[in-house]
Amino acid sequence: MKKAFLLIPGIMLLLPIFAGTQQAASFYGDEILDAKKDVIRVMTYNVHHCNPPSVPGKIDVEAIAKVIREANPDLVALQEIDVFTNRSGKTLHEARELARLTGMYSFFGKAIDFQGGEYGIAILSKFPLVDSAVYALPMKEGIGGEPRALATVTVEVKKGKKVLFACSHLELKVDNRLLQVQQIRSLLADKTDVIMAADFNDEPGSEAIRYMDDFLKRSCTENCPLTYPEIDPTKEIDMIFFTPAKFKVKSHRVIKESYASDHLPVLTELSFL
Repeated sequence: MKKAFLLIPGIMLLLPIFAGTQQAASFYGDEILDAKKDVIRVMTYNVHHCNPPSVPGKIDVEAIAKVIREANPDLVALQEIDVFTNRSGKTLHEARELARLTGMYSFFGKAIDFQGGEYGIAILSKFPLVDSAVYALPMKEGIGGEPRALATVTVEVKKGKKVLFACSHLELKVDNRLLQVQQIRSLLADKTDVIMAADFNDEPGSEAIRYMDDFLKRSCTENCPLTYPEIDPTKEIDMIFFTPAKFKVKSHRVIKESYASDHLPVLTELSFL
């Protein structure tokens, strides 16, 4: 059983995290942990609770899984994940099902209780999870909004080399986003090999993204492809950051897949320095 600090404004609780991980299928095998591996493929994908926007009410986990399998990432940050909800199915844990369909390990981080189940973010990994945690992110008092979370896992990406991978989905209200990126920086400040991917609900040049730029580096900073909405996108709000002294960008692209979700997935290749 893993344990993690769940942070609530003004309160710190040490809570157990149960059944966050799942054994991977045999798609990839032990060759992933290779001392010579020098490139990590990272994806971030807001999956719209696996509901294709063109088909209201339909839950199509396989469509999301197909996008992931074809992109072949090592690490995936997922936003808008349902777990045992009335909306997506009382027996469906979307993170675990995506792990099963892609042959990866999974970790789910709850942001809120929702429709009899839970709703939040998740991480998929080809690498076994060494450790995992989920943190509640703060919200400004009196302005409302939806609670959000940060999920982190530690993975050994090659023999002797561990990376902390973080996933989040920031709030719609700008004041909440600013508090949340400040909290994220505080949580990640003492970590060395960090990759973070999220739906930031904000664009480059905004105060929140400038704050992120001050301590991590974006995988794309010029002429970056847009990520939202899925058809004729107008915004870049889905991004990948990393510790600049530890990695460099080998490639960055947005996958043009307009059926599975209302966001386009981002795929970045990072090599070790």
